[in-house]
Amino acid sequence: MDIGRGLMEQRVPRPVYSRGLRWLLRFVLSRPRLFAAALAMGQAVRPILPKTLRDKVPPRQSRKPLPTAQHPRQMLILEGCAQSAATPNTNDAARRVLDRLGITLIAAPRAGCCGAVNYHLAAHKDGLDNMRRNIDAWWPYIESGAEAIVNTASGCGSMLVEYGELLAHDQAYAHKAKRISHLTRDIGEVLLREDLSGLAVNTTIGKVAVHTPCTLQHALGLPDLVPELLGRAGFELAQTTDKHLCCGSAGTYSILQAPTSERLRDNKLQALTGDAPALIATANVGCQLHMQGAAGIPVAHWIELLDTNAPAT
Repeated sequence: MDIGRGLMEQRVPRPVYSRGLRWLLRFVLSRPRLFAAALAMGQAVRPILPKTLRDKVPPRQSRKPLPTAQHPRQMLILEGCAQSAATPNTNDAARRVLDRLGITLIAAPRAGCCGAVNYHLAAHKDGLDNMRRNIDAWWPYIESGAEAIVNTASGCGSMLVEYGELLAHDQAYAHKAKRISHLTRDIGEVLLREDLSGLAVNTTIGKVAVHTPCTLQHALGLPDLVPELLGRAGFELAQTTDKHLCCGSAGTYSILQAPTSERLRDNKLQALTGDAPALIATANVGCQLHMQGAAGIPVAHWIELLDTNAPAT
């Protein structure tokens, strides 16, 4: 599909507007600081936006204190592009949860977009450059003993595990890229191997409907990961249907194919909320943002449910 997508872009040029929109999405979404600035402007005027636009702009999240301890066990974390600006509580929660398990998460300053935005919009060269930049940023930490590269967005994780394959032709990066893919772990995979009994999780929030993103189900092959972890933690899980269906987010699909995407979202929300849950827990920022505008109940990353700390400030 990736090969075909690239060939189609070359041989069947899109209209100018379509090319311009895709370029703008790649330019903004793959640059965390630029996306954060654009999002901040949207949040500033959010109260006066029409409802259709207001629902697409997530409100600013309150933040909690971050851990300061440095543990012998260290892992790298991918901050993400949209996630670092729109849902910073996700990685904040991951840091606090792993801190209580004796693990420090480190963000390499020079790391950036995982490459998915560019690569999946057929800008393969730019996507591969994103990957090389991340490898360069992470490699000194890997040589120093970082145990894993942790991601809390399954969409990014599904890109990281492909680094080894996508850069296999690059003699300078093939070995390192394969190592990156080998070290990539969804945050849930890390927690499955740890003793969670000391987390003191508050499970009194009511039923939780688990949404397993397509990237976690299919690309990463972990369809039962989130239900297993939340069940072990003691949460009451709501009954859901059509678990195999996409929510319609699919990266930039929700923007480029909005009508179809919204129909998929509405169908998914119906499948998730039939058992009257108090909250929807997902594992990918794109799915979270796509669903929360129309859900009518909170939509959060599941790692936040395991995070017990001081009140938000």
